[in-house]
Amino acid sequence: MRRREFTKLALAGTAATIAAPAVVRAQTTFNWKMTSFYGPNAAFYSTGPGSAKDLVKRIEEMSGGRIKIQFYGAGELIPAAEGFDAVSSGTVEMNFANSYFWTGKSFAAQYFTAVPFGLNFQGFNGWYYDGGGAQLWREVYDRFNLVPFLCGNTGVQMTGWFKKPIEKIEDLNGLKMRIPGLAGRVYKEVGVDARLLPPGEIFPALERGVIDAAEFVGPFLDRQLGLHRAAKYYYTTGWHETATASELTINKAKWASLPADLKAIVENACAACNVISEAWCQKNNAEAMEDLIKNHGIIAQPLSDPIVKALRAANEKILAEAVAKDPVTKKVHDSYMAYLAKFKEWSGYSEAVYHSKILKG
Repeated sequence: MRRREFTKLALAGTAATIAAPAVVRAQTTFNWKMTSFYGPNAAFYSTGPGSAKDLVKRIEEMSGGRIKIQFYGAGELIPAAEGFDAVSSGTVEMNFANSYFWTGKSFAAQYFTAVPFGLNFQGFNGWYYDGGGAQLWREVYDRFNLVPFLCGNTGVQMTGWFKKPIEKIEDLNGLKMRIPGLAGRVYKEVGVDARLLPPGEIFPALERGVIDAAEFVGPFLDRQLGLHRAAKYYYTTGWHETATASELTINKAKWASLPADLKAIVENACAACNVISEAWCQKNNAEAMEDLIKNHGIIAQPLSDPIVKALRAANEKILAEAVAKDPVTKKVHDSYMAYLAKFKEWSGYSEAVYHSKILKG
């Protein structure tokens, strides 16, 4: 009997020893810092449903406090444009931005925010989640010690605000315009002096005539910046950013340090914010557009077909040059464009019919 009792105690002790490391791992807390390209109070990007702060809150709540993230808006810890390098070096664990700000690191980064004349919100999600986009994004960022995640989307954006009407392609020649990403290069191809300004500098530059035109996001956020008080012509074509994705980047080593369940929480929180942020844009842009037209005298109209045709040609030229120079860009480009071709065909039976028959009915 004594031997049996001793054996029971020994087995219980062994079980406790085996279980102990699992308990310790479950209680591990990760205290991380997240920087952002956008200011601490920027609507959509920093505050509100689907924003960076909302993402932080969701991750902390879903993890039961095992991941605690301190959020820093642009300029609070580092300048806006230094987030990529800060996460790459491990100075901070996470950064919230848009990938097209990093095309100087890799042209292929452009495809993971928006490609002119490219996929819309539904199409981009299809490519990212089920068409190989997520894997390609990780491949592109891997050499920078970064792990990227899709975590937001504005949907289709507006072409932007112009002080004078743009009736022909020649009207763009010599124009000074705030415009980021690949679209800026496309505009340069047709004679525009394209400039990148942070959000807080756009309105004063447009108001004082430092620039003649400006693009930001869409009706709600543009109105918040006051752009309608500096220009009246609001072009709605949205050719340049048919769906503009937000990214969360995480330092590769820090990501590897997370247990599987916390990795799943981060991925699912990002997916939730991706959908929720775009829904927020749909509702708020609809209301803001109505207000701008009815109460502020904005002239809202699409660019003419000849202008769009010229911009498309310039875009195709730039993409062809980029693909010819870089095999990484070519790999991403070929995947994106193959998916776009299939999506166009399917949209002809689905979304296009919905817009032409149902919405107009």
